[in-house]
Amino acid sequence: MKIKIITLMLLFVPFLSMAKGTVIKGKIVEKQDSGEAIPLAGASIFWKNTSIGTAANMDGNFTIDIINDSKTLVVQFVGYKTKEINIDDYNNQELLIELYPNIELNEVVVSERKLGTILDRDNPIQSQSITGAELCKAACCNLSESFETNASVDVSYADAATGAKSIKLLGLTGKYIEMMTEKNPNFKGLASVYGMVYVPGPWMESIQVSKGVGSVINGYESITGQININYMRPQSAPKFYLNTFANSMGMAEVNMIASAKLSPKLSTAILAHGQDNDREIDHNHDMFLDDPMVTQYNFINRWNWDASEFFKVQFGAKFIDEQRIGGQKGFKKDQPNDLNNAYRINIDTRRYEAFAKFGYIMPNDDDRSFALITNFASHEQNSFYGLRNYDAEQKYFYANLLFQSYIGNLKHKYTAGLSYVYDDFKDYLSIDNLGTDRTEKVTGAYVEYTWLPNDNITLQTGLRYDDHNIYGGFVTPRLHFRYQFAPKTTARLAIGSGRRTSNPIAENSFLLASSRSLEIAEDLKQEKAWNFGLSLTQYFDLFDRGFTLSADFYRTVFDNQIITDLDHSVDKVRFYNLDGKSWANNYQVELKFAPVDRFDVTTAIRFSDVKADINNQFQKVPYVNRFKGLITTSYATNFNKWQFDFTTQFNGDMRIPSTKANPEQHQRREKSPVYALMNAQITKRFKIWEIYVGAENIGNYTQKNPIIGATDPFGDYFDASMIWGPIQERKFYVGLRLTIE
Repeated sequence: MKIKIITLMLLFVPFLSMAKGTVIKGKIVEKQDSGEAIPLAGASIFWKNTSIGTAANMDGNFTIDIINDSKTLVVQFVGYKTKEINIDDYNNQELLIELYPNIELNEVVVSERKLGTILDRDNPIQSQSITGAELCKAACCNLSESFETNASVDVSYADAATGAKSIKLLGLTGKYIEMMTEKNPNFKGLASVYGMVYVPGPWMESIQVSKGVGSVINGYESITGQININYMRPQSAPKFYLNTFANSMGMAEVNMIASAKLSPKLSTAILAHGQDNDREIDHNHDMFLDDPMVTQYNFINRWNWDASEFFKVQFGAKFIDEQRIGGQKGFKKDQPNDLNNAYRINIDTRRYEAFAKFGYIMPNDDDRSFALITNFASHEQNSFYGLRNYDAEQKYFYANLLFQSYIGNLKHKYTAGLSYVYDDFKDYLSIDNLGTDRTEKVTGAYVEYTWLPNDNITLQTGLRYDDHNIYGGFVTPRLHFRYQFAPKTTARLAIGSGRRTSNPIAENSFLLASSRSLEIAEDLKQEKAWNFGLSLTQYFDLFDRGFTLSADFYRTVFDNQIITDLDHSVDKVRFYNLDGKSWANNYQVELKFAPVDRFDVTTAIRFSDVKADINNQFQKVPYVNRFKGLITTSYATNFNKWQFDFTTQFNGDMRIPSTKANPEQHQRREKSPVYALMNAQITKRFKIWEIYVGAENIGNYTQKNPIIGATDPFGDYFDASMIWGPIQERKFYVGLRLTIE
C-alpha cells in the first residue's frame, strides 16, 4: 500500500506549476599549463557578508539564487586564492570562474572568513557540507570528534573500557546511517563501531551530512541519513602538510600529507597518520583505565589521472594497523590471561582497502557521462574481553556502474545504473559459543529521475530493485521534493524506505565489556524502515545582519527491527525481531547568524521521541537523549590571525535499563540527569603554520562510578557498558599545523 501511495505522488507532483526565480549558474575550474580546464569539485560559493552559499558539484558546476543583500559573489577553495565577483552586470550566461593556486607572497590579505558549514540550497535532499574551516574549530583528531559543533549528529562513548564511539542521527544509532568515503559505502560490519576513529581529522577536505533516506544511487541501506567523507585530493592537497597533537590523557599523534604533480595529467598524494598512547591513566581510582591505550598506523596513497579531456581516473589504497588495550591496570603480559591476572581488553585490527573510480564524459555533450565506482575492503580483528575471545574477518567488494543523461532538455535529468555487493562475514564469540558465517551477494538496478521545471522546484524520484541471495528480491522507492516558494524560503519533503542486514555481535561488541551473556534468535530478518521528513529553511535580515533559520521534522517507522534487549535481564542481552511497534520522531530548530563582523553564532535545539516494543513493553529506547541544545561561537581577529571558538552542549535526560535485580551496591539510576559540556579552543596563525590549544569538558562533569562491579570484573555483576555521560575528566590539548602550498 505504501508503494502505491508513493507511486501516485510520483505521477502527481510533476503537474505542479511554480513561479520562476532568478539564479546564477557557473563553473569553477583551474587552468593547467596545457590549457586544459580542471573542475574544482567542492569549491565554496557564497554571497559576501551572508551565510547563503552552495558548493560546486563533481563537475565544478554550481547554481546559486540571486539575493538583494549582496552583489558580490565569493569563491573559495582550499589551496587556491579567494576570488570575488561583482554581478551587477550579470547577463544570464553561465560564468566560467578560474581559480589560481595560492602562492606565498611577502604579504597576504584575507578579505573574508571561509564558511565552516554550508547549507546546500539547491539540493532536494536536506544536506550540509562541513568544511575544513569548521573541522579546525575543535580538536578533531578523527571523524568521531568532527561533530562537536554539529547540532544534528551525536557522538558519545559506548562503554567505559574500549573507547568505542556511539553515533546517532535522528535519534537512532549509527548502524542506520549510510557511511561513505567519496560516495563509496564503507565502514560496515566489523568497522561499524570503530570505523570513525579510522579517519584522521586532518585528512578530511569536507564532510557531507544529509538527513533522511538518501539517493537510490548509493544503495538501499540509508534509513536515517548519509555521511560522506571527502579526503584531501592529489590535485588540490597542499604540497606538504604536518599536524601534531598531544593531550593531557597521554595521547600523541602526527599527521602528514604530501602531494606531487608528476605531470600535467598525473598527480599523487600520500596521507600518513600515527597515534600512540601507552599510559595507564586512572583518575577516578577504580583500577580501570580511563582511556584505552591505542597504537594506530594509518596510510593512504591515492592517484588522480586525467587521461584526456573526457576520461578521468582516480585510484588508491589504504592500510590500517591498530591495537586497542583497555581494562584494569597491572595486567601482566608474561602471564596467562586467566582469573589470576587483571581483567584486560585487547583488540587487534588490520584493515586493507583499495578503490578506483573511472569517469567518461561524452565528447559532444558534457551533460551525458558514464562512471564506474569500485571499492574493496578486507578487515581482520582478533580480540579478547576478559576471558571471552572474539575473532572476526570480513571481505567486502562494491561496484556501481552508472550513466547520467537527460530527456529532451536539462529539465528532465536521470541517472540509471547497476550495482553489485559481495560481503563475506565471519565472526565467533567463545564461551557464548555464538557466531556468524554469512556471504551476501546482491545485484541491483536503479533509476533516478530529476525534474527541474524552473529554478524554484526540484523533484527527485528514485526506484531500485535488488536481488539478494539470502533475502530474495525487493524494491526500494524514494522521493525528494524541494520548493522555494519565496526568494528566501525553501521547503523540502522526503519519503522512502531502507533496509539493512544486522550483525548483532560486531555492531554491539562494546557490550562484551560486561558479564552479560548474549542470546541471538535464529530467525533474524532484514531490518526495514520507512522515513518521512519535512524541513523549512528561512533566510532573513535583522539589524542589517543575515540570519539563517532551519526547522525540520523526521519520523522513522520500522516494519522490522533487530531489538537489542537490555531490559529482560541484568545478566543477558537478547537480540530478536521486532514484535510490535518501533518508531522515532525527531524535531530540530537551528539558527545561524553573525552579530558582528567575524563573529559567528549557531544555536540549536532538538527533541527526540524514540520508542519500541522491548521486553513485551512499548517503552522508550534506552540511551537516547530526550533533547539536546547547542551553542557555538567563533570569533576571528582581522586577517584571521587569532581565532577563538567556544561550544556548549546541553544534554537531556535518557532512560537507562533497570538494574534493580542487582544487589544494592551494584544498582544504578534508571534516568540520567541533564548536564552541559563546554569545550574551547584558541588558534594563532602565522604565514605557513599555526598553533592551537584547547580544553574539553571544561566543567569537569563526569558520570560517577561508570563501571558496575569494577572491583570484581570476573564476577556476575560486572558491566562497563552502561554509559550515559562523559567518562573522562577535563583534558587539555595542544597542536601545531604546518602547511606548504
